Amino acid sequence: MPTRIDYDAKIPNNVELSDNRRLQRALEGWQPKFMHWWAEMGPALETQGVYLRTAVSVGREGWAHFDHVVPQDYRWGIFLAERDPDRRIAFGEHQGEPAWQQVPGEYRADLQRLIVIQGDTEPASVEQQKLLGLTAPSLYDLRNLFQVNVEEGRHLWAMVYLLHAYFGKEGREEAEALLYRNSGSPDTPRILGAFNEETADWLAFYMFTYFTDRDGKYQLGTLKESAFDPLSRTCEFMLKEEAHHMFVGTTGVDRVVMRSAELIREHDTTDIASHGGIPLDIIQRYLNFHYTVSLDLFGSETSTNAANYYTAGLKGRWMETRRKDDHQLTDDAATLDKPQPDGTWTSEEMQKILLLNLDLRREYIADCESGVKRWNKILTDAGIDFRFRLPHPGFNRKVGINSGHHITPDGTIVDEATWERNRKRWLPSSEDLAFVRSLMHPVYERGKIASWVAPPRQGINGKPFDYEYVYL
Repeated sequence: MPTRIDYDAKIPNNVELSDNRRLQRALEGWQPKFMHWWAEMGPALETQGVYLRTAVSVGREGWAHFDHVVPQDYRWGIFLAERDPDRRIAFGEHQGEPAWQQVPGEYRADLQRLIVIQGDTEPASVEQQKLLGLTAPSLYDLRNLFQVNVEEGRHLWAMVYLLHAYFGKEGREEAEALLYRNSGSPDTPRILGAFNEETADWLAFYMFTYFTDRDGKYQLGTLKESAFDPLSRTCEFMLKEEAHHMFVGTTGVDRVVMRSAELIREHDTTDIASHGGIPLDIIQRYLNFHYTVSLDLFGSETSTNAANYYTAGLKGRWMETRRKDDHQLTDDAATLDKPQPDGTWTSEEMQKILLLNLDLRREYIADCESGVKRWNKILTDAGIDFRFRLPHPGFNRKVGINSGHHITPDGTIVDEATWERNRKRWLPSSEDLAFVRSLMHPVYERGKIASWVAPPRQGINGKPFDYEYVYL
């Protein structure tokens, strides 16, 4: 498979699409439907060009090219990482066998389901962020929004290719459905709850790209381990693109915290709302919401489905090949903390293979802590005592063993009345949301930025902050 991408083709690709005329025609038939979806559900703000990166190779060096592109003219395509001809399955009952180049019949339905669920998240986030360009705090941020959006569209193409190429008529029907469902629709919502939530302001966008895109990193990481090699290689390249999305979230929250700290020091008060800043307690409540909604994406702590996927070789663990065990997990144990009706916690030892969702969630939580440390360092350096914290994993949960309990951010199990009385202390209230949205005024002048967020330390691809990242 070539590492360079063929941009002369109607659909840019490195899978030698022209060698399979039937598949090529099918995808070329899906292409105008995608473009209609983008025009209808993609970014509302029209531009004359955005400084975007476009993949030109799947190799390790020089894989992307930067230039101004009109978003609807972006060349979405199909890119798989280079194939390792000696790759072998790293886990499960097929461990040591050559990776599959075709879908085994007995795993067809399960693999298709995994691809559909991943594919459904990609257009959903574009739909959630449709209106954000109308209130962008700077051209730099506007450019980053478009970069995230076009690459989520590219990731949709990645999943649609797999459905068309390997799953026949059912796969083609599922590819159509990916455009039919819409985020937040009462009749045809997206599959996963977090992708039906509203992303109505830029603090929510930064939190989404920090927490929810980070969940995507870990889900893609498990699929990268799959015995189905085309899926593995697809996810490997998607992870390369996904890193920028999390950078947008990490540095976005950095800059909000930095600006709030500046205003606290300047006015000698933490009540900076009247000075045009976002108070730290509101930032914490946004953190609480987006973090816990993202935790729900990992599913129930105990899962026979996840165990079966692992045993079959369909979906591995994060960094599977670096794990120092037998990669079977049938004889290993792990503990699960469970809330009890009397308000206490107990620990239950269970077969490790049944706790794979919990294993992945723990990896994710450890990663999320790194951002909290960054944001707290900003406050420490500014001489401010406030500290951000990740809430307890049982807080505000709609999925899993904690979903039927009322658990506070510090892990205390309380009754419903107590929880509801404190809801506004822990989660964004309607007043919080209205206040943050009141700050959302667009700033489209080069080198200028909204008053509630600090400018970035550096621009994109070596360009300065005051570069004309977007032509309006």
